[in-house]
Amino acid sequence: MTWLESIYPALKPWLFRLDAETAHSLTVKMMVISHKLGLLRPVGASGAPVSCLGLTFPNRLGLAAGMDKSASAADAWAALGLGHVEVGTLTPRPQPGNAKPRLFRLPEHNALINRMGFNNPGIISAVQRLEKRRSKAVVGVNIGKNFDTPNENAVNDYLYCLKAAYSTADYITVNISSPNTKGLRDLQAEDAVRHLLSTLKKEQAELKKEHGKSVPVLVKIAPDLNDLQIESLARVINEINLDGVIATNTTIDRKAVAGHCLANETGGLSGAPVRERSTLVLQAFRMLLKPGIPLIGVGGIVEGSHAAEKIKHGAELVQIYSGLVFRGPALIRESLAALAMK
Repeated sequence: MTWLESIYPALKPWLFRLDAETAHSLTVKMMVISHKLGLLRPVGASGAPVSCLGLTFPNRLGLAAGMDKSASAADAWAALGLGHVEVGTLTPRPQPGNAKPRLFRLPEHNALINRMGFNNPGIISAVQRLEKRRSKAVVGVNIGKNFDTPNENAVNDYLYCLKAAYSTADYITVNISSPNTKGLRDLQAEDAVRHLLSTLKKEQAELKKEHGKSVPVLVKIAPDLNDLQIESLARVINEINLDGVIATNTTIDRKAVAGHCLANETGGLSGAPVRERSTLVLQAFRMLLKPGIPLIGVGGIVEGSHAAEKIKHGAELVQIYSGLVFRGPALIRESLAALAMK
């Protein structure tokens, strides 16, 4: 058992007495300091490397976007043995996000509700931090549009971020599925998503020539898509040969937490309640997408077996976030062990 694993059970009650966002910020700062002091060690055996997206991942387990919005702790998270770290969501201009409070814990459900609103320091600042990273973990950059950019101009924001991150990122994720930026999910509609993703694919080809390397472009989708929306999205992704899909983001559905005193808080629900729906959407996309387009499964992983479940249903890689809040580093150990058996 590592140092961090041994102290997290004692730290957790203290952290949970704090406002959720304050505890989150403090945890990230503690991670950075601990890494600088050389106190972080891999949690469990990492398993065999995995080839995916034209990249070699040290293992199948990664950190989902949202935990490290400012790209300030990528090396620290990688030091715990994660095979990849996705930072962001990052936008062209810095923005403070939505008004506080905007992050809520539902411990009875191993769940979080957030309406952060893409609070971040801006893509340029984040890229400058990533340029100094030292870890061997794969780093993904999750990009979005500024809150005040109208959807008809959204492609310009994504193009700006794609260009800014291309030289530094190992892969880039197009976030069009957060429920916390007004109108963002409308970009998942067939015509809108075709225009956005095809434009980004064309720019990707130009950047490949300019930089002499290919950086995969993925899209992160919502769990709240109906069957027709899933079919239309999959059709577009197949048409333009997008490099990959991350399934899924948070849900706006509240059935699983109905009756909880925080259930009516606006925002995306993550953690255990989203697991079943997220996995169903993952399965659907695996059936509809070309075999060569990989999926990353995220949503509701609070036990190691849940990580293995995503692989069973079509994912090549998995990501965790909310489960870490409730389980701590033990979830990394469990998940790596379960994934090593796949």
